[in-house]
Amino acid sequence: MSKQERQNAIRHLIGAESIASQDELRRKLVRRGFDVTQATLSRDIHELRLYKGPNGYAIPNGNGHVEVEDEPAVEEVLGSFGLAVRQAQNQLVLRTTSGGAQPVALAIDHEDWSEVVGTLAGDDTVLIICPDPRRASAMRERLERMIG
Repeated sequence: MSKQERQNAIRHLIGAESIASQDELRRKLVRRGFDVTQATLSRDIHELRLYKGPNGYAIPNGNGHVEVEDEPAVEEVLGSFGLAVRQAQNQLVLRTTSGGAQPVALAIDHEDWSEVVGTLAGDDTVLIICPDPRRASAMRERLERMIG
């Protein structure tokens, strides 16, 4: 089956029911005849710009195509999910509500801030890597203001 058919099936599954993990989504695709690896599924999730919220994976605006104005502002996402941020050298550890790390990391990544080299999201923690401790400190202060 084609990539387009697989991604359409992913959209349908995500829209129809709550799916909490990549493995659960992969198993549901296999049951529908899609022989998909974890690496391929990760690429599909990235290309479809799916995010993982408190109720599992979701499509940003319902059809997999995100317009810039449809993305929630980083301030809104941090206000909803952000709890606290701590600095360790050039890295920040941002604690979020359960399931909030991925939408927070996505929002930070889309800001394209020069203080951020990259992010890594778990379930309730985002690791933010900065170029140096000075810029990490500036980023920590910015994030703390947004968290409130």
